[in-house]
Amino acid sequence: MPPSSKQVSGVMLAVLFLAAAVAGQIAPAAVPAPAHVIVVMEENHGYSQIIGSPQAPYINSLAAQGALFTNSFAVEHPSEPNYLDLFSGSNQGITNDSCPHTFSVQSLESELITAKKTFTGYSEGLPSVGSTVCRSGKYARKHVPWTDFSKDLAADNQPFTSFPTDFTKLPTVTFVIPNLNDDMHDGTIQQGDSWLQNNLLAYVTWAQNNNSLLIVQFDEDQGTTTNHIATIFVGPMVKPGKYREKINHYNLLRTIEDMYAVPHLGNAASAKTISDVWK
Repeated sequence: MPPSSKQVSGVMLAVLFLAAAVAGQIAPAAVPAPAHVIVVMEENHGYSQIIGSPQAPYINSLAAQGALFTNSFAVEHPSEPNYLDLFSGSNQGITNDSCPHTFSVQSLESELITAKKTFTGYSEGLPSVGSTVCRSGKYARKHVPWTDFSKDLAADNQPFTSFPTDFTKLPTVTFVIPNLNDDMHDGTIQQGDSWLQNNLLAYVTWAQNNNSLLIVQFDEDQGTTTNHIATIFVGPMVKPGKYREKINHYNLLRTIEDMYAVPHLGNAASAKTISDVWK
């Protein structure tokens, strides 16, 4: 009996699918392309200090409504190298919290600019737009990696007082850096949690109907060799739940790069894209 037209069509589709796979035309994992991503950085607290803590009710509410990564780890100690890892795929040879530094290589910001996307870093306490001062009150440049890359734009280095209340004016990717008190580095867990709620709750609510994503990311733990930290994704494209795959700053960088189809920087090239949390 000759094959039916439906069987022939099925075979042809299978052959085309296989050919595309061989040619590398089928992506191994799909990620969304949010209209906006905000990454908020918190400081120097381990997973067990934050998740389940009565001192962090808002962060735990975000974990409950979004994706909580239970096996997220920082790359190293102290803080500054981790920020560089997350922003450029490498610590650029920096193994301490020294300042200032200038690097001529690509960063997430310069990649996004090349791809016709936008980036802004908003830092609490930054004394002026584009400032390269290492310290001003509770502002610390060591937590603001885009100040270190010569290809990045001074105008994209903004004080948090410029953070838009009209969220449609947000860039494609935003980093939010609270000051040393409000990121839990010098202040308490409760202080950092309250700051996050007071300043990002409106965005989280808006994001649910506007294809936008919040990422809460710790730079490192309190100094242990384990370096187990909390990472949380919240947005309408996220499947709520706990996720057990092991990730670090390089996985996060690669995932953001894949969202906007830009090349993988440094160690992000060999990291795995976070692909299982999306609806």
